[in-house]
Amino acid sequence: MSTLKDHSPTPGPSFQGTPLGGSHAASVTYRERRAWIGEYFDRTAAEAWKTLTSDAPVSRVRASVRAGRDRMRSTLLGWVPPELHGKRVLDAGCGTGTAAIELAQRGAEVVAIDLSPTLVQHAQERAEEQGVYDIDFRSGDMLDPSLGTFDYVIAMDSIIHYELDDMMRAIVALAPRVRDRMLITVAPRTPMLSVMRAVGKLFPRGDRSPSIVPVSENAFRKAFGAQPVLDRWGMVATRHIESGFYRSMAIHLQNATLDAHGARRS
Repeated sequence: MSTLKDHSPTPGPSFQGTPLGGSHAASVTYRERRAWIGEYFDRTAAEAWKTLTSDAPVSRVRASVRAGRDRMRSTLLGWVPPELHGKRVLDAGCGTGTAAIELAQRGAEVVAIDLSPTLVQHAQERAEEQGVYDIDFRSGDMLDPSLGTFDYVIAMDSIIHYELDDMMRAIVALAPRVRDRMLITVAPRTPMLSVMRAVGKLFPRGDRSPSIVPVSENAFRKAFGAQPVLDRWGMVATRHIESGFYRSMAIHLQNATLDAHGARRS
């Protein structure tokens, strides 16, 4: 890998307002939700998340979540070529950096961004411990157009906290700046997740973690197909991952103007 560089995470969100660079999805609900997610993961859950995404001992429930996330990450990264030199990848909602590190090790130019500066700092430290120094770590909004254009976007469990309309707004905002693939996850609508979400609403707001928003595959497909900006994009694969309390669905979105090898169709 390259020599050590000063890559301190770029300051990003103000949890009570608009992040530096302005709001990048024209929705009050998106901004409000983003603020809550950022505050929760930065000020409440950062240490727990760092432990969950490490090899440290955890409870049986957390171990099942860890196993599910590992399978999901493997699924998403399996949809990306093993050789990524010359490719630019956005890890949208990078958390503690596990996916970003593997992408960089494959040769990609990686921009890894998360709402939580604390998690991004953990991610940078983890990357440097593994000898990876050339990831562009940032804290801020994954939709910020100043991040530039990408060949691939991976958004693992980062838009699952938003309502379907805001999920679509996020995808629509990203699509014009992505050349090849967007690999995302959503929470599939199941009876268990619906009950868990309903029970969570019984707790005082301050005691709740940001809930996920269950979405059926049919509802997602319908909403996706209704977006004119996404006419050149197709859903080429989905995969459900279940492990204990972890329930998530991977979705492979591909630019239909490219062939299976990433070459532009004539």
